[in-house]
Amino acid sequence: PRHTSPSSSQLQSFLNCKRLTLNTSFLMKPITPIDPESKSADVLAENIFVLKSLFPELITEGIDGVAVNVDVLKSLVGDKTVTDSEEKYGLNWFGKRRSRQLALTPSTGTLRPCPEDSVDWDTTKNLMIEGDNLEVLKLLQKSYAGKVKLIYIDPPYNTGKDFVYPDNFQDNIKNYLELTGQIEGGQRISSNTEASGLFHTDWLNMMYPRLKLARNLLREDGAIFVSIDDSEVSDLCKLCDEVFGEENFIATVVWQKRTAPDMRTNFSNAHDYILVYGKSESSALSLNKLTLTDEQRLKYRNLDNDPRGPWVSSDFTALGIRPNQLYGIQTPSGKTYFPPEGKCWQNLEESFLKQLNEGRFYFGSTGDSVPRRKNYLSETEGRTPWTWWSNQEVGHSQEGKIELNQLYEKSEVFSTPKPVRLLSRMLEIASAQDSVVLDFFSGSGTTGHAVMAQNAIDGGKRRYMLVQLPEPLDPDDKDQKTAADFCDKIKRPRNIAELTKERLRRSGSKVREDNPLFAGDLGFRVFKLDTSNIRAWDPDASNLADTLEQHLEHLKADRTETDILYELLLKLGLDLCVPIAKRELAGKTVYSIGAGVLFACLSTTITREDVEPLAQGIATWRKELAPVGDTSCVFRDSAFADDVAKTNLAAILAQNGLENVRSL
Repeated sequence: PRHTSPSSSQLQSFLNCKRLTLNTSFLMKPITPIDPESKSADVLAENIFVLKSLFPELITEGIDGVAVNVDVLKSLVGDKTVTDSEEKYGLNWFGKRRSRQLALTPSTGTLRPCPEDSVDWDTTKNLMIEGDNLEVLKLLQKSYAGKVKLIYIDPPYNTGKDFVYPDNFQDNIKNYLELTGQIEGGQRISSNTEASGLFHTDWLNMMYPRLKLARNLLREDGAIFVSIDDSEVSDLCKLCDEVFGEENFIATVVWQKRTAPDMRTNFSNAHDYILVYGKSESSALSLNKLTLTDEQRLKYRNLDNDPRGPWVSSDFTALGIRPNQLYGIQTPSGKTYFPPEGKCWQNLEESFLKQLNEGRFYFGSTGDSVPRRKNYLSETEGRTPWTWWSNQEVGHSQEGKIELNQLYEKSEVFSTPKPVRLLSRMLEIASAQDSVVLDFFSGSGTTGHAVMAQNAIDGGKRRYMLVQLPEPLDPDDKDQKTAADFCDKIKRPRNIAELTKERLRRSGSKVREDNPLFAGDLGFRVFKLDTSNIRAWDPDASNLADTLEQHLEHLKADRTETDILYELLLKLGLDLCVPIAKRELAGKTVYSIGAGVLFACLSTTITREDVEPLAQGIATWRKELAPVGDTSCVFRDSAFADDVAKTNLAAILAQNGLENVRSL
């Protein structure tokens, strides 16, 4: 067949590309779109690795590659413990298998930094991420797995209104860009009305992969709190039992969200639920006691001038009959008491006598009353949280609206925001002063506001990470008009994520105004979900020579050095707020990330003459920083003048102990 021969320049480009791969890959391997470093964590591969390390005989070769041999699994644990029967206990629905697979599929996206939308970019440790939370959770896996102490989410309630995040199994990034109007397509969020036969199914398919990924981010002593109403509380319980383990259920909290009844209904719905689960059984042990209220403190008195200070007394009996705890107790006046019928004393006699000698019992003002144990204010850690949270203690929906309206200049842009006091209660119970707190349905941004407010109260250094879909707001929709008009007023794009960011700006200013001596972190870094900075291989079969020439540059032309730098942080598992320093070495900008954990030079040209001073400069800088562990170096692949420059740079770095050298 007839064909057109490539020009000499095209052929030379092709040969240069091939020579680069053949001659230097052993010294400086390029990071390509198919490499693990260009993707989020591969949870499926990690699961198989764990299985293989525990039971090597389980892993076999299947039609599509590595597979798990179910027959071997049965032999290891017994046939009766492995089932694929439909008649098994648990929550099942249409699409569950696909949802599980969706959680295991790595993301090829990235998070692009937006300093112009941020507050205190250079110093803050807080994050506000714009994007589909499913993809964002995947991208956070390498950097934040096992580091989050508390997760709170207030997911869309299944009320028949728009809530579904349509997850495209083939290309969820493209789906997200269409959904938010960033590329042509304009896909709308679909309504999930009760008339739909998949009313509960759609909601479960949305929640399941997100909870699976969220669990990976929790610390072993971490906990998740999930707000929900009557429509899905039973399904959510079963879903969380499967994801977190039924044994890791901690509590179902009932929150009194309303102060007045709704007279238009048969029953006025006054409450929502908050499900609480731990990452592991040890998490319950790490929950904090609540601070005593002023009213509770007033109950502690010192009726007998006890040197330990104020106390309250408590009953010393326990239910049940234990023969060695049925002894008689003699009061100071000589009267003897035995436990009442059906009860015994709480301690053995030896332990009781020790506490009695220490003055830890009270027998009334006359010294002849039933013995009661004294509990001292000085020894009280706090109070155990109830599962009933009244609106007097933690606020209500109307309080949340009032707080937001004050910040938004009386513009009611959210209909049911959570009050700050509700989130503060969760922070008090389940966070430490240096905790990372995550909310991936951040909505109005109450979680970020509460973290800053709590830090101002107790001097903590908690960090928040918020994720919010930039769902477009339509001014022609009566339910969205107020929010869209407010975005116009503050000259921001019409989407919900812009309202979240504005809440964080204004609440940070309010916390500083209310606490002028507080010097803590009130800023946040903004990142936006996008396609990877690394160009994917997309050949044009009709013009292969031009395709080869275009792909000599692996990085997209419209991306900045900063974009590329933060993708490196994500894909190499570094914190998005890790310190970054830069120096000019051999006329090139070089970045040191994490005090020498990673060096990156993204200059567009590196000649043979640049190589030695550049490599020696990096080696010297690394010696100054003296990082613990290995150091990685990354360069722009197309920057090297030729193979000699690339090979020499890698060789000099290797001579100085920098052997992990990659190119983009």
